[in-house]
Amino acid sequence: MYKLTSDLIFPHPNLADEKGLLAFGGDLSTERLKIAYENGIFPWFAEGQPILWWSPDPRMVLFTEDLKVSKSMIKLFKEKAFKVTFNENFEHVIRKCAQINRPGQDETWITEDMISAYISLHEEGVAKSFEVWQNDKIVGGLYGILLKEQQVFCGESMFSEVSNASKFGFITMVKNMEKNSIKTIDCQVYTKHLESLGAKEISRNNFMNILKAKKTM
Repeated sequence: MYKLTSDLIFPHPNLADEKGLLAFGGDLSTERLKIAYENGIFPWFAEGQPILWWSPDPRMVLFTEDLKVSKSMIKLFKEKAFKVTFNENFEHVIRKCAQINRPGQDETWITEDMISAYISLHEEGVAKSFEVWQNDKIVGGLYGILLKEQQVFCGESMFSEVSNASKFGFITMVKNMEKNSIKTIDCQVYTKHLESLGAKEISRNNFMNILKAKKTM
């Protein structure tokens, strides 16, 4: 594992350990975060830990053309069960994602420092949010990093206060990205929930090739 310095440089992602941990240290400046995501690297750490940087292998991704929408979700869309907005309240979404209880996690990895850093990315037009509404209240949502040049959206976290709200938002997000020529949703690591929506694991090298192919076009 590599210790980062003040220089905005990361080791090659293939140098990550078997769990995907690549480096520690550095900072959460907007420039460093943008460089990280453009190279298939993301921060993930708990309060009190140094900043940890990851690049897992395999990588969980959803190609937008592979999105799976269940019959029950199709019914909810026909009923217009929720309203989804884009970038209307980024801070609310990220703070709700930080507060939600997750199985197997005693504390959130979305620290105050992370929240501040991603709000800054949002203000620069890089971090995006989707808000899911029911009866004039936000009941779900998600946020992530848009790599427009690479045609990749890096999903970071989502929350739901009402059954199916986050799934409704996720499906809406994927369809929105596809309409805007975004081909790949980076889901980072495997979950059954993401697999049920059409996501699959690919090698780190394949994911890096996706990022590089768009940067050189």
